[in-house]
Amino acid sequence: MTMIPTGFLDSRLKGFPTHQTALAVAEAGLPGWNLLRGDLMLPMAVLKESALAHNLRWMADFCRQRGLDLAPHGKTTMSPELWRRQVQAGAWAISLATVFQASVAARHGVRRVLIPNQVLQWAELDALVHLQDEVPGWWVGFLVDSVAQVEQIEAWARDRRWPGRWPVLLEIGIAGQRTGCRHAEEALELARRIRGSGCLRLVGVECYEGPLASCDHGKDRAGVQQLMDRVEALARAAVSEALFEVTASDGDALIVSAGGSAIFDLVAERLLPDLGVPVRGVLRSGCYITHDHSRYRRYLCCVGERLNLGRTLMPALELLTCVQSCPEPGLALLTLGKRDVGQDMDLPVPIWQCRNQGDAPQPVPGHWRIDALNDQHAYLRCDPQAPQHEQPRVGQTVGVGISHPCTTFDKWRWMPVVDDDYRVTAAITTWF
Repeated sequence: MTMIPTGFLDSRLKGFPTHQTALAVAEAGLPGWNLLRGDLMLPMAVLKESALAHNLRWMADFCRQRGLDLAPHGKTTMSPELWRRQVQAGAWAISLATVFQASVAARHGVRRVLIPNQVLQWAELDALVHLQDEVPGWWVGFLVDSVAQVEQIEAWARDRRWPGRWPVLLEIGIAGQRTGCRHAEEALELARRIRGSGCLRLVGVECYEGPLASCDHGKDRAGVQQLMDRVEALARAAVSEALFEVTASDGDALIVSAGGSAIFDLVAERLLPDLGVPVRGVLRSGCYITHDHSRYRRYLCCVGERLNLGRTLMPALELLTCVQSCPEPGLALLTLGKRDVGQDMDLPVPIWQCRNQGDAPQPVPGHWRIDALNDQHAYLRCDPQAPQHEQPRVGQTVGVGISHPCTTFDKWRWMPVVDDDYRVTAAITTWF
């Protein structure tokens, strides 16, 4: 396989100066751009280096202290530069949601990929075979949750005369939510069916607890315990019947995996059950690397309360925008819209402002809020009776925080990495 080389940044990318000659991603710090000085057009999504570094260390420490491995969900960022940093920080694997995403990771040097999703389309399986053939030592595992899926894979294997066996994890699901087996008997029968398959090996058990998150400590803990009880019961029954087939390529340990980005501390307590065989507990949190200013910030406050921590993760992803119009009292229009920022969970939040170009950022007045987005505009509301110095004015820069980083990343093909003074020191690319 021809590996994808380090990319270039040029004027085809939103936010890149249209008059600037192309730069290698690694050269992004050379021009000396500073966003507070107005060197880049706004809106612009940026990543704060200090917060990225803190979050990488924090999650690595969290997992190490508990004896867990991390397979962060790479779909959050789809950024090879950030995946590389996660692996360098100790990640055991990178999780991806689709075979396409897994192929991007393979072509950027990620050597172990977990797909916590069902794979069954013949074109997907063909693609995985080609990736394994072209990338020596590449490991991929995916989820199974039904006999029908097993039959689809077996039909493909017969047609292709494929001699191999895919490592798979059996998924335990939550009623009314996403994929996964709903009942213990169904799950155990599926494990037996996989054991008898000529093209699959059962190497672990998986679940996703994210839908249970509510910021109610008692409710969250009870829901997670019930879910993890089901995971452990299935794993224990499958061990007793010798249904797992773990090899050296899998790390010689049965995999137990869970972990979104909201209540991962609760599942972490249950990822290393005593099953009488080696177990690898794998946490899959993805949003931790950038965190956010809204939804996950609330969840991590709860994590901090449960763990008695004064500090957890830091928001690393911000959007800088400009006030372009103040057409009436109490309303300003920002150069930021649905094309630039996700709004699937919450609207963006104004967090800081610079009254004049080159000023140091200052917190926005408490009465500022964004209450609507158009394709290219955000509606910034404020108290029209507030003092003049608290009113937005045309031309000033506003820093905006986001909720749920996944759907903001997919609106950008590059992002500058900045220091705390908003000087560009590096860049990342995305491959959605």
